[in-house]
Amino acid sequence: MRDFHAHTNYSDGKFLRGMVQAAEEAGLEGIGLTDHCTISSRERPATVRNVYGFNLDLTYERRRRAIETEREREDRSIEIYDGVEMDYDPRDEDEIRTFLEEANFDYAIGSVHGVDGLNVQVPSNFAEMTDAELDRIVDDYFENLVALVESELFDVAAHLDLIERTAPLRGRATRDHYERVAEALARSRTVPEINAGRAVSDMALVHPSEPFLETLRAYDIPVTVGSDSHRPSEIGERAAFLEEYLAERGLEPVAPPGLEPGPAAGRE
Repeated sequence: MRDFHAHTNYSDGKFLRGMVQAAEEAGLEGIGLTDHCTISSRERPATVRNVYGFNLDLTYERRRRAIETEREREDRSIEIYDGVEMDYDPRDEDEIRTFLEEANFDYAIGSVHGVDGLNVQVPSNFAEMTDAELDRIVDDYFENLVALVESELFDVAAHLDLIERTAPLRGRATRDHYERVAEALARSRTVPEINAGRAVSDMALVHPSEPFLETLRAYDIPVTVGSDSHRPSEIGERAAFLEEYLAERGLEPVAPPGLEPGPAAGRE
């Protein structure tokens, strides 16, 4: 079992060493450290990065030295991967491409977190909208997700239906949305993840949802896995959940395409 999506104190998670040690204690074979990074110079994203500290473009070399220190421990029992979770907007593709080429991470995760400058995880952003306006937000979210896949910038597409975390947007995605994403993934090297970020919380939410996963399986889309952990205490529980979830559905996850050589890749 490997976890390819976890955060450290280089974005909004806990201390890097503690995250690695928790993964070792959970018996994982590998842990991917994929801190948030917002590269856009536009005003609103730049404000977000300042408020939340999504500045890995400024600190990745320092984090890389920390990762190398952990890799060199004599008692290390786990592979540690140097990854990134990039915030994606189609307008930022050139900046993202330049940074990823320069930084040369082991692999890159792409995420759509916002639409029209609104974070899709914040219910208050949508509380006063009409049904038509909410449906447009969902349409635009999936437009951006398809663009993310088609950009070929990323090895992994994270939490494909992130909008399901937000009550005003929940349940508005359609089979047509899922089909469009699956068709894009079928043409791309990018793979989606099974994300357990809310699977063991009160929401009991796994990304993608079962109908979305069924669509991906119909297109024979391979998947990778990520706990999306931000605290050491989350890693073991989420990893155990993912292992059971995959076994129940007969899924064999793949490694992110950027990991070459890496864990053996396979399909369901």
